[in-house]
Order: sequence, then C-alpha cells, then structure tokens
Amino acid sequence: MFAKGSKVYTILFLKCPRCQEGDFLEANPYKLSNFNKVKERCPKCELKYSLEPSFYYGSMYVSYAVGIAVAVAVYVLTLIFGLELNVAKLFGLMVTTLVLAMPWIAAVSKSIWANIFFKYDKNIAEQVK
Repeated sequence: MFAKGSKVYTILFLKCPRCQEGDFLEANPYKLSNFNKVKERCPKCELKYSLEPSFYYGSMYVSYAVGIAVAVAVYVLTLIFGLELNVAKLFGLMVTTLVLAMPWIAAVSKSIWANIFFKYDKNIAEQVK
C-alpha cells in the first residue's frame, strides 16, 4: 500500500527521506529517554538530517496541524460510532488522545518537515541496499 519511493512511506515508517533505508530517529518515539531525537546522519546513505542548527523548530508548525487532524479524527470517529458525548467528555477524549499520541505526532512532524527539504533518490537507495 505504501510503496518505497513515496513520501508517505518515509513519513509513516520514520525512514531516511533520501534512501528510505536508514532509520530517522535514534529510538522509538515512545522511548522517553531519547524523546524523538533525530539521528545526525543516515546510517545507510550518510545524509546529514539537519541543514542548520535548530532546523527542526519548523516542525512545531507541522505538529500543530497534525494535532488538529488527530483531534478532528477523534470527533469524526465519535460521530461514526454514534457516541453521544457532551462537550466536556468530547474535549476530555480529544485531550487524552492527543497526550497519548504526542510522541508519535512529534516524530511524524519532524519526518514531514525533513521530507519538505530532502527528496527521495532512487539511485542512492539502490546503492545502499
């Protein structure tokens, strides 16, 4: 469904944007000791993941948009499943979901941000396999 070579594959599986082979993060997003720490370079193609100091500050804007999308998805799912929640319970459900999804949202946002600046290179991907 999400084939290599697509941005969606890179973002969802947190892989290198250029070769899609190396890992993007130091550890799982939910490992709080390395909370969404991006590797300095791709272990496969040696792409430097940061163009400048504080490069990933821009991912905060992406994180906001992803968080809104998650909150809207929670609302739509409550409508689909026919849950009749008052405003306070719906708000509580959204906040709980956002808190639990926060590490994933931050990781995906950094991956989206990196994919804006780095492009997939099929030739490099074939060389590093």
